[in-house]
Amino acid sequence: MLDVTVIEDPAAAAVSLDPIRGRLLAELAAGPASAAMLAGKVGLPRQKVNYHLKALERHGLVELAGERRKGNVTERLMRATAASYVISPLALAAVQPDPDRFRDQLSARWLLAVGARLVRDVGSLITGAARARQRLATYALDGEVRFASAGDRAAFIEELTAGVGALVRKYDSPGAEGGRDHRIVVAVHPTVKPRTGEAISGTTGAADTTGTTDITRTAENQE
Repeated sequence: MLDVTVIEDPAAAAVSLDPIRGRLLAELAAGPASAAMLAGKVGLPRQKVNYHLKALERHGLVELAGERRKGNVTERLMRATAASYVISPLALAAVQPDPDRFRDQLSARWLLAVGARLVRDVGSLITGAARARQRLATYALDGEVRFASAGDRAAFIEELTAGVGALVRKYDSPGAEGGRDHRIVVAVHPTVKPRTGEAISGTTGAADTTGTTDITRTAENQE
């Protein structure tokens, strides 16, 4: 089972967003189960559960884990294909966010568009690498910082931008034969405080402010 997988197909996304099917995915991420075993947990007849399982299986969200004989019946044990799922902006291709429409490094909505592109691109890379049976070279840094003042936050953003920009200029080799372009995204945003009784599973990027630096090998983005 994969830790996380990206759903790119609109039909698969629609199937996964059904509340009952989402519940079934959560149950099957915990371990293989048959329709009969799941029926009691979700409060539906076995036939209804089977209907939902077949829809999930058609779109590759669950798979056969094995079979077992129970009396005169052979039960199919199903399992989720991943522990968690992320829906790619490709599932809404016509209205997916496009960070190239405008650039505003202090805009939370632009940060959201950049994040959506990250999900889309990395999801597509994962899919392609899996088909080619190749490893995908990526890197991510996740951390938190508490700023004593707005001035410290502004100074941090300025130094971060200058430092990453200097690294890009140092290592960027536009004419390198056999080289490969890479996108660099650095995001800074406030941490999300959990609601009462709710846990936050993680925070993306450095924390406690709003802003983003998106630096690629193009001259336009190295300013």
